[in-house]
Amino acid sequence: MKSQKSQTMKPSTAAKKLEVYLEATPAEFQEGVVSRDELNALQADPPQWLRDLRRNGPFPRQILALKLGVSISGLARGGITEALTSDQVEEIKAACPDWLRRERAVQVETLKEAARLKQRKAD
Repeated sequence: MKSQKSQTMKPSTAAKKLEVYLEATPAEFQEGVVSRDELNALQADPPQWLRDLRRNGPFPRQILALKLGVSISGLARGGITEALTSDQVEEIKAACPDWLRRERAVQVETLKEAARLKQRKAD
């Protein structure tokens, strides 16, 4: 009878699934492998470091894009290439630079068009 081996993943994959910036995680997380059971445990009962990262950042691009209401491409067009903390995100929101207004408008139009196409396909 074969024993079943636990599925493991690279730290980068686990960080993506946890929606955190890998470089901000503890060294032991970055240097090891993460089993599916460990990932489930981190999601079910996050340790303090994970709660802090989710609350304060720095955030990966996909989370930054959500927080700012733009696409990942919009972040790049706006010159945002590094991970930002929640304070930095709030500063950008408060300043509301031209690129952010423009990219938010593009995002709204993109979502409207996607909804229109989805409705058209459903009809």
